[in-house]
Amino acid sequence: MLKNYRLLVFFFVLIYNIFTITAQEALLSTEEEYFSFLSLQGLVLRPTLNYRTLSDSVWKFNSSSDSLDVDRNLWNQRNNNSDRMITDQVALKVYGPNFFTSFNSAVPYGQNDGLLWQGKGLNTSLTGGLRFEGYGFELTVKPQFVFSQNLSFDLMKSAYDSEYGYIWGYGANRGVDAPQRFGNSSFFDWSLGDSEIRYTWNKFTVGFGTQAIWLGPAQINPLLHSNNAVPYPKVDIGLRRTAINLPYFGRYIGDIEFRIWTGYLSESDYFDNNDENDHNMLHGLTFSYAPSFLPGLVLSANRTCLVKWKLENLRYIIPLSENTFIGETGLGEDQKMSLAACWSFPEVGFEVYGELGRDDFAAAGMKYPFHSMTYTVGLQKGMVLSTKFSLYGKLLFEWNNTEMSQDFQFQWPYNFGFHHQITQGYTNGGQWLGSGIGYGGNSQYLGYTVYYPKGSILLYLHRYNPDNNFLYKDTIGTATIKDDNRFFSW
Repeated sequence: MLKNYRLLVFFFVLIYNIFTITAQEALLSTEEEYFSFLSLQGLVLRPTLNYRTLSDSVWKFNSSSDSLDVDRNLWNQRNNNSDRMITDQVALKVYGPNFFTSFNSAVPYGQNDGLLWQGKGLNTSLTGGLRFEGYGFELTVKPQFVFSQNLSFDLMKSAYDSEYGYIWGYGANRGVDAPQRFGNSSFFDWSLGDSEIRYTWNKFTVGFGTQAIWLGPAQINPLLHSNNAVPYPKVDIGLRRTAINLPYFGRYIGDIEFRIWTGYLSESDYFDNNDENDHNMLHGLTFSYAPSFLPGLVLSANRTCLVKWKLENLRYIIPLSENTFIGETGLGEDQKMSLAACWSFPEVGFEVYGELGRDDFAAAGMKYPFHSMTYTVGLQKGMVLSTKFSLYGKLLFEWNNTEMSQDFQFQWPYNFGFHHQITQGYTNGGQWLGSGIGYGGNSQYLGYTVYYPKGSILLYLHRYNPDNNFLYKDTIGTATIKDDNRFFSW
């Protein structure tokens, strides 16, 4: 009888936990935003330096090795000395469910939302799932289900086979799969979302799945990779954030982080009518270093490479100069890189960051340092509003610029997200892989968040030009004459 009673109690506790869990979310979730705010004050140790995914989001207090663990384990058996080592740790966790909805009254608007296309009208997203961890293995199943009402609005003339395609490109193959609208009716869709299987030994990790990647210090518009696009299958291998101590000297010199991955990209239904070019291969590589002698500083180097989906194109995984190849469509590559820095000062709750990006970085344009250059700069400042009422604030400012550099005015139309050899450009499933507002324009974001015991409130202003290059391209190749100190062009 007592045994049955214990089983009944366990059953009710299990059910209670399932329906009262607060989930650890994916990138830009409410929980991650709050933990990031705590890290700005130096209260929480950031689990990553530059490469962020759901599986890497294991936050810890600076004063202990305890995890914040907002997932709440349904069941957990662990060795107290373990820290991602192969031990007897076994855990089952629940994510969500989490529901998001938006309504756009005039035109599509939204970014950094994975599979969801926030068109005109009502848009919803539902995510949730389970995670199992044991003996170095991690299995995450967290699909995403979306709906878009996708009401009609005035479109600009498409430059592609589909009437819903993007508004311009260059060359016979044009160069970007970024539809203005996803068809002429409402639709449901689903994806595996942040699902994956992973094996980790100490800090060495290898995984396969569709978890979104956030690359770099930007908070709004990363240059190379975000969770804006449809998640894609990928294999990755590398080192999670780990401390480096010089052997024999016993000297700590800082933390490093390294990851390399290869992914499978797909074209949307609103690009062209050629079924033979629907898939691309994306290679990525990132390395970050946080020096011990400059506390709070993180330096990062990132690189991506787009090629067509062919076995021979695996050779582009490592960015060697001899791998750079200019050829006809389907044979060439599109490489991009960025250098980033982030410096935090937890004593005053302040952080400043920046990222410089280059396209086709091995090209002859290196002799002009601003050729194809893009940049992001930003800052964050934490504030104490009232200790009595537990009110705290965070100011965030970010400036992005991806417009063509001035030397292109003497060359040809250009956009950081386009490429004549990789016909779909820097996209997956019709959405941008990096900057959620696209490329070729500029953006200024100013936001203020107030945190209180039961939630947070965000007020923000966001101004942006999605693609000024669409206008600038029309001034390239025009003739100019000088007459009485006045300049004319046509």
